[in-house]
Amino acid sequence: MTSEDSSAAPAQGALRVLALDVGGSHVKIRCSASGDERKADSGPKMTAAEMVKTVKALAEGVQFDAVTMGYPGPVLNNRILAEPFNLGSGWTSYDFTKAFDAPLRIVNDAMMQAVGSYHGKRMLFLGLGTGLGAALVIDYVCMPLEVGHMPYRKGRSFEDYLSEASLQKRGRKKWRKHLFKVVKLLDRAFRPDYIVIGGGNVEKLDKLPSKAMRGDNTNAFAGGFRIWTDTQLVL
Repeated sequence: MTSEDSSAAPAQGALRVLALDVGGSHVKIRCSASGDERKADSGPKMTAAEMVKTVKALAEGVQFDAVTMGYPGPVLNNRILAEPFNLGSGWTSYDFTKAFDAPLRIVNDAMMQAVGSYHGKRMLFLGLGTGLGAALVIDYVCMPLEVGHMPYRKGRSFEDYLSEASLQKRGRKKWRKHLFKVVKLLDRAFRPDYIVIGGGNVEKLDKLPSKAMRGDNTNAFAGGFRIWTDTQLVL
């Protein structure tokens, strides 16, 4: 399997998919055939090569037929478009298919969790973690969104106000207030039937905005598996 056809689906049957959730704080993996989650620390010094080395160590003894990689940045047509904000370098030019020696699909990390959270109609997904991820799924058509870096107020972006750093700086009360404002703006813009709020920091919310439901980080793995097995999805 070459890089050019790296997203081609292998034979179905009992397809064993290895899902990688690459974040600014941790790299997490789970295989559809084994079920157990394994993780390691990431951070600003983790390069693409170091991530692969870490995943291979985590996946020792795990057999898989295909890989889904959730990447914390823009992805188009199975290609990483920009280096990550919260990790090391070398991602845009790295041959992940060759490194993992398996058919590979790369999607934005928010999209991977969004796919695992989706149950029809028009859904907006927001991921609250190190940064702010977003995705829109409409009738199984998946559209990654880079709204996190759009201007919000005082020359700063949505992500500047909803990130982990903002939570630590401003405290929960102000952070939640800004979240409700941002969700209201995005609801007006995209008109979803429902909103799923996921990511690690959804746990910091005791109340949710209108139309919103609580996501679960394990949905990222469900999405990674579903990307290979759900033929209704259009990525």
